[in-house]
Amino acid sequence: MTEGKVYLVGAGPGDPELLTLKGARVLKEAQVVIYDFLANPALLEGVSPEAEIIYVGKKGGDHTLPQEEINALIVKKAGEGKRVVRLKGGDPFIFGRGGEEAEELARAGIPFEIVPGVTSAVAVPAYAGIPLTHRKYNTSVAFITGHEDPTKGEAKTDWAGLAAGVETLVFLMGVKNLPFIVEQLIAHGRPAETPAALIRWGTTPQQRTVEGALGDIVRKARTAQMGPPAILVVGPVVSLRETLNWFETRPLFGKTVAITRTREQAGELKRRLSERGAICLEIPTIRIAPPADWTELDRALKNIESFQWVIFTSANGVRFFFDRLETLGMDLRALKEVKIGVIGPATAQALKARHLRPDLIPEKYQAEALLEAFSLLPLSGQRVLIPRAEEAREILPLGLGQMGAEVSVVTAYRTLPAREGAEVFREKIGRGGIDCLTFTSSSTVLNFLALFPRGEILDLLKKTAVACIGPITAQTAKDNGLHVDILAETFTIPGLVEAVENYFAARSS
Repeated sequence: MTEGKVYLVGAGPGDPELLTLKGARVLKEAQVVIYDFLANPALLEGVSPEAEIIYVGKKGGDHTLPQEEINALIVKKAGEGKRVVRLKGGDPFIFGRGGEEAEELARAGIPFEIVPGVTSAVAVPAYAGIPLTHRKYNTSVAFITGHEDPTKGEAKTDWAGLAAGVETLVFLMGVKNLPFIVEQLIAHGRPAETPAALIRWGTTPQQRTVEGALGDIVRKARTAQMGPPAILVVGPVVSLRETLNWFETRPLFGKTVAITRTREQAGELKRRLSERGAICLEIPTIRIAPPADWTELDRALKNIESFQWVIFTSANGVRFFFDRLETLGMDLRALKEVKIGVIGPATAQALKARHLRPDLIPEKYQAEALLEAFSLLPLSGQRVLIPRAEEAREILPLGLGQMGAEVSVVTAYRTLPAREGAEVFREKIGRGGIDCLTFTSSSTVLNFLALFPRGEILDLLKKTAVACIGPITAQTAKDNGLHVDILAETFTIPGLVEAVENYFAARSS
């Protein structure tokens, strides 16, 4: 049997992009992943579908599994000859019990590696605009667990040394014992005026920060209803937050934006919105599927040299066209005499990834503009192939036909309804928890509305801004009773994000 191995991997503080390159690699290769409450579930998207995923999280004292049983589980899975990743929030060796788990593996004779993570002790204050060291303010930093039980009799924390000897103090897991921590610091000589900050869900779009002084931080935390997970920072460096607060001042910080693209295509929109501080809620309304029958596309591909033009109206069309070309044992040389037109930059980018550049791309990214561009070219007698979705607007093939082209429309893929996430959306919006709903095509509009009774969803959306990528999508939304508050000037994902940002900036000014 293959020898098992365990990787104790630090998942970082919450932002999935703070996972290390090595952490991402071993996650991808894992056969078993055992993860905590504080490890962002988004990290699991990179795990193999065949891998076994086990949640052993500990939330607010509610342990899914006691630590001893977690240790035994790790040993058992590795003993079965499996490649195991133990994914832990932050860094496994900073108050993460990684040392205990490593000791257990060593006793059992199981090979292991430690993959350090970005510890929340450093990252969370940084995302709150608090540098833990600054030569004008301090020369020392201490990391302290705030989870020590004040009733256990003999405390290990040197309160006198911390209060008088270390300028910057960082307490992890200290919300529950916040009054005790403050009491001990002040009792041992730390001035009550010392700046302090409590940061919850640091490095995520849910991040919240309460600032104050040591003497009033408990009251302010209670007023703000701050709960775990949170980090307490005490020291003069906290005062720098007023100048250095970069994360919470981003233009869409705290806004919840629903994305209705397919899960596979939501990546760029989600990334751009998240970079601006938005909390993104994915509500896939469609899923992309191959055609029910490949006959039409196969026939066109086998006779591709008979066409003068191929026109792509989406990145999906590009993907399915070239994937099928390869399946048929053909390659790019088959298109050496064929010109290519695309509807916009996203489609052009998908083409570029295949090492091809379009011969024609309109200034405005819609079918009407593409037709206008073709009107300047001699099309009479030209054969044009349009590989596209099974259901799509007919304006392009009809318009090209009127110019004298011989147009062949073939199904390269289908858009089918996806019903996952409807209940999450209904519950979230029912609590007023969605600020903006985005649509990137007419099909996303229609499939989204099909998820709900018409009267119900129109009523729920009264207080939610609706954003559309272009006028065709917006018209579909309006025709179906939706109000459109945001319309991108440039019909691209970056243009849509810019329009959303400008809308909320105008409302807050």
